[in-house]
Amino acid sequence: MTLENKLGIDNSADLAREEERISKKKAIALFENGILDRLEAGRFSSLKEIHRYLFEDIYDFAGKIRTVNITKGNFRFAPLMYLEAALVQIDKMPQSTFDEIIEKYVEMNIAHPFREGNGRSTRIWLDMILKKELGQVIDWSKVGKDDYLMAMERSPVKDIEIKYILKAALTDEVDNRGIYMKGIDYSYYYEGYATFKTEEL
Repeated sequence: MTLENKLGIDNSADLAREEERISKKKAIALFENGILDRLEAGRFSSLKEIHRYLFEDIYDFAGKIRTVNITKGNFRFAPLMYLEAALVQIDKMPQSTFDEIIEKYVEMNIAHPFREGNGRSTRIWLDMILKKELGQVIDWSKVGKDDYLMAMERSPVKDIEIKYILKAALTDEVDNRGIYMKGIDYSYYYEGYATFKTEEL
């Protein structure tokens, strides 16, 4: 079933294509207009703003906490009745070391606060925290899709794998436009979106 959208598209493949094209352009603007530098790293309010900015031209629910329970495969994300309380607790989690930052990221992934677009917005949010706290970001082009997805799937029980994979991809080039743009392309690729490259938009 195709998600209800502002574009009036009722075909899933067409919607995926337009969602990728429009939201990738917005992801470029997040970087180029300095919007990310004005947000408070590690706060849910900042993640909401990233999500709203990316998807506001496509979905009415952009930047809004989901109103349905969601699952992926056999995994059920935070139940709706506990979601807002979970987000308050995540905001309070420490974020001064690499391990603390990844633990916070894993908890936000378990929360999955939005109806769609969680992974793409949360990876941008993660890099914001790493940049502020450690002066580093992840070079996502060095993070293999299958390894990443399997490690994230296991992360609620054991986060050692995702920490290992992401630590190996850290870079000091926090303001490198090329690394950011490649990161957006890889982030979308993890979710099955690979029709457009950021450099072509």
